[in-house]
Amino acid sequence: MMQQHHYGYTVRTSLDYRAAVEAVTAALKQEGFGVLTTIDMQATLKAKLGAETAPYTILGACNPPLAQRALTAEPEIGLLLPCNVVVYVDSAGQTIISAIDPEAMFNVVQRDDLMPIAHEVGVKLQRVMAALSILS
Repeated sequence: MMQQHHYGYTVRTSLDYRAAVEAVTAALKQEGFGVLTTIDMQATLKAKLGAETAPYTILGACNPPLAQRALTAEPEIGLLLPCNVVVYVDSAGQTIISAIDPEAMFNVVQRDDLMPIAHEVGVKLQRVMAALSILS
């Protein structure tokens, strides 16, 4: 079941962590997104701080046609791109998937003409999360 909070959407899944990262990547592709960046926070925090943490990956997703429309209208919108999706293991050992709500993020810009783009991205990300919730 997908939960919405004030800046994103969250799904708890029975998939293991690695399978969830693969499922997220595949579901994003179905909606026209590619993963531009993959940040392994567990490895980064271990290397930089010596910290032992649970698996946590940030996937930077981009839908090129929608990104181009947004960047054409507002070049600084790149500060809010790409759309982040995180996959992590919580303290109970459950795999969690969360995606940003682009409408909440674009509200920062305060331009009504950008909201249709944010809405379109949001609908696509909600479909991604709905597809992932079926896998749980």
